[in-house]
Amino acid sequence: MKNNRGKQNVVNQALPSKIRTLLKKVSYYLNKRAGTSNSDLTKRKFVKATIAVVALILLSGFMLAQVMSAIQISRTISNVGTLKLSVDIGVYWDASFTNRTTAINWGTLDPGTTKSFSIYIRNEGNSALTLSMSTSNWSPSTASNYITLNWNYNGQTVNPNGYVGVTFTLTVSNSIAGVSSFSFDISLVGSG
Repeated sequence: MKNNRGKQNVVNQALPSKIRTLLKKVSYYLNKRAGTSNSDLTKRKFVKATIAVVALILLSGFMLAQVMSAIQISRTISNVGTLKLSVDIGVYWDASFTNRTTAINWGTLDPGTTKSFSIYIRNEGNSALTLSMSTSNWSPSTASNYITLNWNYNGQTVNPNGYVGVTFTLTVSNSIAGVSSFSFDISLVGSG
């Protein structure tokens, strides 16, 4: 008997206090109801079995509530960020993009002549873009009054890893004077 009571005390201590209180009330009620039965042994078995079932139901409900509360917890995490859109172009002599164009040598030109070079401009960024072209740093500065540069690009969109072939045409005026050699920069801008 002592061993059973020791085990019962350990079980009672493990149960939450509300469940223990409820079990005591159920036990009291069942003992009172069992008083109408003829056999003490039957009364005790009935009381113990009923208390065990009630304790099991209450314990299951308590554990289910604990599990449900763990499942229902949520957290919100705010997010911010900036997308880095890369706009980059490559200029090449060939359509296989192996020979980069870093300078164009127009050679020796006569007044009133034109000369053309074809190149390939590839979109090496991650967003679609359109191209624009301008010239600057003319030397001598008066050369831009007699020499013009045009291209045949018509404004089409160039997608990432896409390319467009363009032809630059340099025209020297018949009336050029005071210019024996020249240099200038071509600026290609990709906008997207």
